[in-house]
Amino acid sequence: MHFTIHADGGARGNPGPAGAGAMIRDELGNSVASVSKFLGHRTNNFAEYEAVILSLEALAKLVPAGKHSATEVAVKMDSELVVKQMKGEYKVKHPVLKEQYARLIHAAGAFGRVSFSHVRREENTDADALANEAMDRGD
Repeated sequence: MHFTIHADGGARGNPGPAGAGAMIRDELGNSVASVSKFLGHRTNNFAEYEAVILSLEALAKLVPAGKHSATEVAVKMDSELVVKQMKGEYKVKHPVLKEQYARLIHAAGAFGRVSFSHVRREENTDADALANEAMDRGD
């Protein structure tokens, strides 16, 4: 099984009212789930991590028992920081982001393979809209 997640997070004011959004698609490009959650007063980097964590947790509930280890997930996001930290190109220094990083590693561990790639903002519009909807609901 193969899934693609487009994830995005943001904060108005940074820190400020924050939201996480993600769209999960199957190998045919069909939407199978989405995430849109208000996160309270947070930074944009916290929200970016949270969007991926929440989407992986949602996907874990959708994948049938016994199929997790055979599932590949491609995470696409416009946060260069998160992508480079997950690839080991940047160190995670901030204590709160270290916690988010550990949570993300744990969530990703539920699957056979999880890859991260950076995409331009224009290629991440669904996730951006979901994150903004979450911020709008929480303001």
